[in-house]
Amino acid sequence: MASSVPVVRRGTSLSGQVGLSDRIFASSEDKHFAAAVDAGLARVEEGLHAEMRFADNLADVTARYLLEAGGKRVRPMLTLLTAQLGNGNTPEVLTAAEAIEITHLASLYHDDVMDEAQMRRGVPSAQTVWGNSVAVLTGDLLFARASKMVASLGERAINLQADTFERLCLGQLHETIGPRDGEDPVEHYLQVLSDKTGSLIAAAAQMGVAFSGAPSEYEQPVVVFGEKVGVAFQLIDDVIDLAGAEAETGKTPGTDLRAGVATLPLLRLRERALTDEDARELLGRLERDVIGTADDGPATAAAIAAIAALREHDVTRQTLDEAHRWAREAVEAIDPLPDGPVKKALTRFADTIVERSS
Repeated sequence: MASSVPVVRRGTSLSGQVGLSDRIFASSEDKHFAAAVDAGLARVEEGLHAEMRFADNLADVTARYLLEAGGKRVRPMLTLLTAQLGNGNTPEVLTAAEAIEITHLASLYHDDVMDEAQMRRGVPSAQTVWGNSVAVLTGDLLFARASKMVASLGERAINLQADTFERLCLGQLHETIGPRDGEDPVEHYLQVLSDKTGSLIAAAAQMGVAFSGAPSEYEQPVVVFGEKVGVAFQLIDDVIDLAGAEAETGKTPGTDLRAGVATLPLLRLRERALTDEDARELLGRLERDVIGTADDGPATAAAIAAIAALREHDVTRQTLDEAHRWAREAVEAIDPLPDGPVKKALTRFADTIVERSS
């Protein structure tokens, strides 16, 4: 068994999340770049609050519920980062960044219904407050609003948004159905992560290039970067789900497992259990005391102990190693980009994704 997974704290400021204020960004070019990203993020935040208002009183409240609960704004930040490869924060880039974040927020309403999640961003999930139907329809409203914004950017943006939305739906469908007979569960899981998370992060990166007038040859590198960073992001979530201190994550340890979600540590443990008696014993404890018990009330002492044992097991360290591998491959993908603050920030972005603790 490996030692417990380290918890690394990160800054709370938006550009600080990717270290734009660190000493490695000390030149005047770097400072100008960081200031541009910060200015763009401030404008995106203002735009989100303006775009997510509805004339209908109920829709206005439900649509802004998760926006006002907070969030890291990872996706619009990435759009703004890659836009600096071109003309920076153009009106089209800002619209794209806002549309991407609204699409992400819409998907959260739907995901929480599908997963029967009780909490999101430290507040009760929308369906817990208003019920499943209102939550689903609110997500639909936000998808419609994002689509309207994307339509103003032209046919290419519409196609990119539609392709991404299709992958989001396929990822959720495949997650719901599970792997088919003969399909490798780990490969199935990684494809779900790529579709549900990687596709939207990739679209965010691509839109920054496409709508800033940057050279078109930069698009494919940032798309691959986004796909791989997205998978790394979710693998770290699998590790965070096992974190022992609820104050660090805002979630009860083992939330995903108790909801019946087969995260990568559990999938790797199932592989080990085929040949390893200790792994088989732990898997039995998890299946008896943890998996699918979310509706049974607070976690029992036996469940907490089993989750802690999984957290300390080598399969969790293996998951962390896999997340770092995906992040390294993301950085390798942007090798064709010119050296400078954008490549530097994207590299730091990937590093921060796998160092986060919440």
